[in-house]
Amino acid sequence: MPLLDSLIAPISRIIDKVIPDPEARDRAKLELLRLEHSQETDLLQARLSAIIAEAGSGDPWTSRARPGFLYVMYAIILWALPMGLIGAFSPETANAIASGMTAYLQGIPEPLYALFGTGYLGYSAMRQWGKIKGSDR
Repeated sequence: MPLLDSLIAPISRIIDKVIPDPEARDRAKLELLRLEHSQETDLLQARLSAIIAEAGSGDPWTSRARPGFLYVMYAIILWALPMGLIGAFSPETANAIASGMTAYLQGIPEPLYALFGTGYLGYSAMRQWGKIKGSDR
């Protein structure tokens, strides 16, 4: 539960800043404390421990899979920069390329986009947590 203990205080501070009504703020904090001991908390802890285990794995394929996947997605997204330059000099060519890229991106299954979002958020959260904890410098 040390991970959860480290999350409760920051979430409580966010509640203090976001909810102006003292009564509603107290109810939100009480719900947060209830959540601390619920099954959802145990499930969250299990998920986060799996991410930590992956990141700390000695196997380079396991520990680098998530960042590698993110780099591939970044490359796909950053392709917009050269497309902007092509569009400045040849709008017809840019439109043809954009049509092809649109068809390509629409062909990627929705679960892959969901996997990207989940991986990105999980990786970012664990990197931030590691920095706060001081173990990730």
